[in-house]
Amino acid sequence: MWIQPEEVLLAGALWVSERANPFFVLQRRKGHGRGGGLSGLLVGTLDVVLDSSARVAPYRILLQTADSQIYWNIACGSSRKEITEHWDWLESNLLQTISIFDNDEDITTFVKGKISGIIAEENRLKQGEEQEEDCGKFREAELKMRKLFGMPEEEKLVNYYSCSYWKGRVPRQGWLYLSVNHLCFYSFLLGKEVTLVVPWTEVTQLEKNATLVFPESVRVSTRHTEHFFSMFLNINDTFKLMEQLASIAMRQLLDNEAFAADLSLPKPCKTLKNVSALKRDLDARAKNERYRMTFRLMQDERLDGHTDCTLWMPFAKMHVVGQLFISNNYICFNSREEDLCQLIIPLREVSIVEKADSSSVLPCPVSISTKNKMNFLFANLKDRDFLVQRISDFLQRTPDNTWGDTSPLSLIGHSAASSAPSSSTAGCESVHRGRHYHPGLPTARQALLQLYHQDGPEDLGPKAMKEKMKEEGWSLHFSEFGRGVCMYRTSRTRELVLNGIPERLRGELWLLFSGAQNEMATHPGYYGDLVEQAMGLCSLATEEIERDLHRSMPEHRAFQNEMGIAALRRVLTAYAHRNPSIGYCQAMNIVTSVLLLYCTEEEAFWLLVVLCERMLPDYYNTRVVGALVDQGVFEELTRAFLPLLYEHMQELGVISTISLSWFLTLFLSVMPFDSAVLLVDCFFYEGIKVIFQVALAVLHDNMDALLTCSDEGEAMTILGRYLDNVVNKQTVAPPTPHLHALLTSGEDPPPEVDVFELIRSSYEKFGSLRADVIEQMRFRQRLKVIQSLEDTAKRSVVRAMMTESAFSIKELEDLYCLFKSKHMTGCYWGASSSAVQRHDPSLPYLEQYRIDSAQFSHLYSALAPWTCGGHTPCLSARLFRLLDQNQDGLVNFKEFITGLSGMCHGDMTEKLKLLYKLHLPPALCPEEAESALEATNFFTEDELQESSFLSDLDISGQQELTSGEDAKDGRADSEERKEEKVKDYRYYLRMWAKEKEPKRETIKDLPRMNQEQFIELCKTLYNMFSEEPLEQELYHSIATVASLLLRIGEVGKKFNNGIKKTEPLAPAQTPTPNPQGEDTLGEGWSNERQVCQALADAQLEPGGLQASDEETKDDTSVSSYSVVSTSSLQCEDIADDTVLIGSEQRRSSTLDVDWSITFEQVLASLLTEPPLVDYFERKVDIQSKMAACQAQRAVERQISSASDNELTQNSV
Repeated sequence: MWIQPEEVLLAGALWVSERANPFFVLQRRKGHGRGGGLSGLLVGTLDVVLDSSARVAPYRILLQTADSQIYWNIACGSSRKEITEHWDWLESNLLQTISIFDNDEDITTFVKGKISGIIAEENRLKQGEEQEEDCGKFREAELKMRKLFGMPEEEKLVNYYSCSYWKGRVPRQGWLYLSVNHLCFYSFLLGKEVTLVVPWTEVTQLEKNATLVFPESVRVSTRHTEHFFSMFLNINDTFKLMEQLASIAMRQLLDNEAFAADLSLPKPCKTLKNVSALKRDLDARAKNERYRMTFRLMQDERLDGHTDCTLWMPFAKMHVVGQLFISNNYICFNSREEDLCQLIIPLREVSIVEKADSSSVLPCPVSISTKNKMNFLFANLKDRDFLVQRISDFLQRTPDNTWGDTSPLSLIGHSAASSAPSSSTAGCESVHRGRHYHPGLPTARQALLQLYHQDGPEDLGPKAMKEKMKEEGWSLHFSEFGRGVCMYRTSRTRELVLNGIPERLRGELWLLFSGAQNEMATHPGYYGDLVEQAMGLCSLATEEIERDLHRSMPEHRAFQNEMGIAALRRVLTAYAHRNPSIGYCQAMNIVTSVLLLYCTEEEAFWLLVVLCERMLPDYYNTRVVGALVDQGVFEELTRAFLPLLYEHMQELGVISTISLSWFLTLFLSVMPFDSAVLLVDCFFYEGIKVIFQVALAVLHDNMDALLTCSDEGEAMTILGRYLDNVVNKQTVAPPTPHLHALLTSGEDPPPEVDVFELIRSSYEKFGSLRADVIEQMRFRQRLKVIQSLEDTAKRSVVRAMMTESAFSIKELEDLYCLFKSKHMTGCYWGASSSAVQRHDPSLPYLEQYRIDSAQFSHLYSALAPWTCGGHTPCLSARLFRLLDQNQDGLVNFKEFITGLSGMCHGDMTEKLKLLYKLHLPPALCPEEAESALEATNFFTEDELQESSFLSDLDISGQQELTSGEDAKDGRADSEERKEEKVKDYRYYLRMWAKEKEPKRETIKDLPRMNQEQFIELCKTLYNMFSEEPLEQELYHSIATVASLLLRIGEVGKKFNNGIKKTEPLAPAQTPTPNPQGEDTLGEGWSNERQVCQALADAQLEPGGLQASDEETKDDTSVSSYSVVSTSSLQCEDIADDTVLIGSEQRRSSTLDVDWSITFEQVLASLLTEPPLVDYFERKVDIQSKMAACQAQRAVERQISSASDNELTQNSV
């Protein structure tokens, strides 16, 4: 392909010139193609160690001029054909033109411009393709990755790095390829090759460390091995990318969110060397995530850019240095010095953006004015014009109908003012009488505490005066720093929060600091519509909500009546409907009930959204993964800050017990309400670090007592009694009894602990905690927790399947890993169904992962004992349809094991029953059955005159059984009538239990098999033994069984048509052929032989179709002998009859609808042939098949990578 001209100083180094003219040289890489020798090994080594390893093209074309020693690389190719096409084009189109130039510089300029023009035209034609965003060198590296490791087109390379991989104590220099789903490494040093592939979903630990053995290295750990990589050019950049890719894989394991490239990513203003579009995408994602986390913005907010600037702070009369961030809905500022100043300006609040006059004091200033009359002055902007234009563009896209900081109630109903007269309220209620949520509800206008305190007498005590002083302090803060979303957030704001938020302002400030106010402002009316959709629906979540409603702060009078309970029900039900992946989790009711005390319903709903989806991610899903992750972080922090206590508490197992209850409810369930709500104040402002700080402070205050504990119960009692006595002496609310305190209080309660002192102590001792450090710890713990949950799931599946299959524990574990690997492959490499359809976390573990028919076919070919050559895909598809009971096109692990266990470890009857079912609907689809019509040409209309003694025995046995059952039923009915009067409830319970018991399928429950299905069964049997040592004996037996079953079907047809024998045969008696019917019987035998032969010829392996006439004759003779061995006829008679039948006109292509056989007849016939009995009773070694399946991908990679150096190695 044509490449942007690159300068080459040493044209002859490592390259051999093959063609040349006065202006161009075609070169081949040494060691590639013919020849090579020692130079091939050296060049192969250098290609891996040096940057040239990214190149996959062994051919190139250079531009040269007579007077210059500098060459220009203008084209490269992976094959001689490709590079020759470019060479011919140059000779045809450019050679004559440039020969008339007098100046070498003009020649170089002309050729470089021509090549650049060709590349630009190619990019213009393919600008819609994502690959063309990547530079040529990166595309070559991606091609090499796919070639070396056998990756498909869907596997996208993100970046590659030169590094050393430590194999033992020896470093192997090579290249690390980081793709979306795999970590790959390749090294080729002096003929020794190292290939490594690690899926990100198998990574359990990722650490960057520095030791004497491994200097500044990255350790990648899986369940079984550890891999060390070192000598990176930029280890921090590499490690951050590894973290991102591992996080994507963990998210995929957690809730099946597969990676999707960001198609709306802005184009780079300049081409970045060796940076792929995916790498830019991931970098943009990381920046977006940091931006949203810093300013508590919504999940869909996307950072457009940021720049250094200064902000004028009028309250401090100074300029503060920081960064300005622009996104699609917000303008944000963060000071360089932590906690000095932070600013969030929603574009919906902006009224004017203008460029102010520049001066030496204020260079390049921009003034932004908001609708509530606040002005912000930014200066020292590098590209002011571009910035103002971007803000103007975003302002034009901002809708004007949002209501900003005003009340949203006007958007829900006609009247929403809390001061409206009662007649207006009554009218509003009549308008909204049919709605579950409307502005007329008390909780839609006021918080529950306001509703219960508004009628009480005014308190003038010291606590009330303290509360008034707090409110006054916040009023002064609002007048100086602004109020609402655009407020300046400074260290003074933090001090006010730590001193406690006044009750009247608590709901407003929680909304502001958490970012929930922005969510509510951009979704007017959303909550009301959601309530109407959700109420009345019945699900598992709503049942759990109803069960927990009256357990939510029952000690508070707000939830001792229907008003509070109904509001709580609406909020929890609406959120469960909004986010079905979470639905409802215990502890959500406690947190939501506290939110409703200080907020209206809609405000509480949006605070719950922020809590569950941003501030406490994954806390409230089915497996409380987020809480388990933070439990691990807390253990790590305890080990760092309180090492002596950590060791002792690990022995007792206390940390894991206490942390879940502390974190899930933010201490609300373990601490008096008036104290815990102060921690919630700090949490909404500071985030999760406050909860960690307070938890560490609690352990620190009780360290001496905890070190003397001898068991877990004693430690829990100490901590419980301590938290019960954490008091808030400044509260003005009436005391709320704490149920936990009432239950754990003893005769000698511990001294009271002031909650303000506890918070202040936590900041003094553990205030060095930073949010970015906590996020780093969360990443490490998330890997451990999710992989631990996956191991738990695997153990649960194995335990559940032990009773339902004959596989051993080790076999089930390996099969589960293979099945899950196929499932994950289908999710990230594309398949017929989406990832959401394949994974349902609400199902039991053994039904969560599912695969489609193509992946099932791969596993079947690798693991199943019934391989039928070219017939294998057909048999696999039938088994898939048989196992897919709900017909959704997917098979779960339980269904997969059920089918595989029957083939590998079932007895002969079970195996034959499964094989029999594979040739009945739904396994046998109508399209496949139609192919059997051709084989029915061999059936004649003549029918056998004599019946088989097996059919007689079967029919007479059935008749006797039926008559016996009728007599038995008659006696049972008479007995039932006698005992009817004495039946009691125990009888009905037993009957109900019998009905609920799953009915075990017996061989008599299987339907009869018709003619076309029997032909398909014969085809399968003929193809099943192609690689068996006793192939001829098995074919002989199959021919015998097929002939016998054909006769049985013919006899059964006569009986079904009403032709019955008058004299039943004795069981041991052999039927004597009728002399007059001898010819007819001979014709039947000949038909059977021809049917069997036709089936064998039609369905043998492709190699068998090209067999010689001699081999065909041999197969025919085998079928003939098999017929003779089971009949009383002579071989000569069969041969004569065969000639006669061959000359007769065959039957038309129609089915004999009366012909059928039962499974009992198939089983009885197969039992007469020892080779078939031995084959189906043979145990299958599934371990060797699984080992081969696991090694298959490694073998493919080795073959692929070895082929690159095959010529080199052979030449040495």
